[in-house]
Amino acid sequence: MISSNAQASIEGLFMKAVRSRLPQEAEDTCDIVLLARDENSMNVRDSNVVFLTISSIQFRILLVFHFDEDERTRGYFVKDVEEGSLRDALLETCNLCCGAMNQELLRYFPDLGMSTPYVLSARCLSYLEELKPDYLASYAITISGSVKLGATVCFCAHAPVDFIADVNMAEETSGELELF
Repeated sequence: MISSNAQASIEGLFMKAVRSRLPQEAEDTCDIVLLARDENSMNVRDSNVVFLTISSIQFRILLVFHFDEDERTRGYFVKDVEEGSLRDALLETCNLCCGAMNQELLRYFPDLGMSTPYVLSARCLSYLEELKPDYLASYAITISGSVKLGATVCFCAHAPVDFIADVNMAEETSGELELF
């Protein structure tokens, strides 16, 4: 029920959102690799996941970000190590990624809702197949060559979905004063 154009668009919008929101500094690189269907992007037993949902009448998208609570990840996402929580930092960052994707999707689907992020054990990922998704893809994400995350996009259509999204990485501006 989801066209190949829509699948490519969802993948492109996801990658655009990740590249624009996960890196903490402009000079940080963000490599995203699509994994084979049977590959896990992380050791499921030891990792946690942040779940977010974008919903419409036509479909539901689950965005799942996989992370380990290791020192490298903590050092990258939590600037004040003594005060900050890795989970809180990742909840906010993943929420920004989902929000960026939601904002792009609003161009094509005017009535969308987005959940608040929540953390679960990665063991729940095996149950995504129970939703009978029309599109399910996992990714390995590496930021600046050392910080490793995973992500899964699960798309469940309730009606035929076909659209072609503009996934070009345009420079975003926010809050800047424009002079005429």
